[in-house]
Amino acid sequence: MRYISALHRSQSVLASTDGGRVSADLSGVIRRADACGLLEGEAGPSGLDTGQIMSWIDEQLVARGIRDPRVLDAMRRVPREAFVPESSQALAYADRALPIGSGQTISQPFMVAVMTEALGLQGAERVLEIGTGSGYQAAILAELAAEVITIERRAELADEARRIIVSLGYSNVDVVVGDGTLGLASRAPFDRILVTAGAPRVPEALTQQLSADGGRLVIPVGPPEQQWLKVITRDGDRFDDSTREACVFVPLVGEDAWPE
Repeated sequence: MRYISALHRSQSVLASTDGGRVSADLSGVIRRADACGLLEGEAGPSGLDTGQIMSWIDEQLVARGIRDPRVLDAMRRVPREAFVPESSQALAYADRALPIGSGQTISQPFMVAVMTEALGLQGAERVLEIGTGSGYQAAILAELAAEVITIERRAELADEARRIIVSLGYSNVDVVVGDGTLGLASRAPFDRILVTAGAPRVPEALTQQLSADGGRLVIPVGPPEQQWLKVITRDGDRFDDSTREACVFVPLVGEDAWPE
């Protein structure tokens, strides 16, 4: 049985202490290396050594039901500390969301893993992410899919996420500024769509932009105070959906969601 904690406050937990801009020094971050590019026992920017970085995977993810080995490996590889403000470096791997500025947060690691695992990525997919935020989720997806297009409505967040993603060497991520509730029809269909904000309903554009051959959409749906993670799978004109974990995200704002 999957362990479900109290509400996963994946988008709004802590108050920012520095205005929120990510300012981590990325010079020591090596993307394609074990334990985020650190030698055994060496401490990274977050102050954690390799043993601590590896232990959070077991304690926060494996112990609570995350089983996909590709997802677990991606979570090990992507240096989460690169995506958080300098003042939050010591909390980079904590089991909580952290502020990144502009009223947004980087999601709780467990919820990132849950949503990523729900996508069922095999490696060849084109993925659309709605809500770039810090860029951390996009980097996880980049480890697991062929192409990632991520939409962020706030230009300042999109610019910062793009900078970090490029600095880490990812070449299969395209950061776009726009209204994610409308998807990106010009580049549809998508094999997978992931929404990282709470929607009042499932935007029609997103379901229609799913690949008709097994396309999958993962999205938190519900009122602002609590949502439930929904997984919607398309087979031709048929859409099957299931309801999973309870969660709390910041509102999905846009033409087909919550007003600004």
